[in-house]
Amino acid sequence: MPFQKIQTEKLSIAVVRQIELLILRGILRPGERLPSERELAERMGVSRPSLRDAIAELQEQGLLTAKAGSGIYVAEVLGSAFSPALIRLFGSHEEAVFDYLSFRRDLEGLAAERAARLGSTSDLKVVQAIFDRMEAAHDRGATQDEAQLDADFHMAIIEASHNVIMLHMMRSMYDLLRQGVFYNRQMMFQQRATREAILDQHRAINAALQARNPAEARLAVELHLDFVERCMKDQQKAERNETIAQQRLMNETSRS
Repeated sequence: MPFQKIQTEKLSIAVVRQIELLILRGILRPGERLPSERELAERMGVSRPSLRDAIAELQEQGLLTAKAGSGIYVAEVLGSAFSPALIRLFGSHEEAVFDYLSFRRDLEGLAAERAARLGSTSDLKVVQAIFDRMEAAHDRGATQDEAQLDADFHMAIIEASHNVIMLHMMRSMYDLLRQGVFYNRQMMFQQRATREAILDQHRAINAALQARNPAEARLAVELHLDFVERCMKDQQKAERNETIAQQRLMNETSRS
């Protein structure tokens, strides 16, 4: 007969599995500090020796890291899917910008479609809360906060799609965006007309999600990223024109 005796799982293994799932699902994020040993043991209902065994195993796997005198953290290395050399390459070639936007358009359109279908009520409440904060930042002219909330809004949609592969890949992409690898997001938020248009686009995305309309949610994301691409092309063209104009001015000045 194919039956085997049931083996009781060690508590430390159960702890490892739970923390692994929290990292996999994006609930524990790269660089996030875990509670103290005593607090974590109490929360999980295990002994401190069992917890220590689990933490040691997770450190061995490279999922957690210890900082002397500070505590245990989710490993920062998990926050990037790209090597430093590749990141430098992305930042030094113009075509990477538009490939990046095209990639985002496809993946985020799919994420929005999935979020409208599969997102829980709590997921959509998170999206709504971030949009409300974005709108408030817009109204008070806090462009830096608005730019940060823009990224948070898109990540909340990706999280609501409930696909862990997409989540970690897109989180890496957004980390590069925050670092300014592909383009300067702050520039877009310094122009009032552009800020107004982007807010309206986010409003349309949010409305489609809250209405649980997958097709409209996907379309709203695609239209938004089409707009961002046009803005980037216009900005690059303006920068090239300014460079040429400065050369003409220098040449004209040298003649006088």
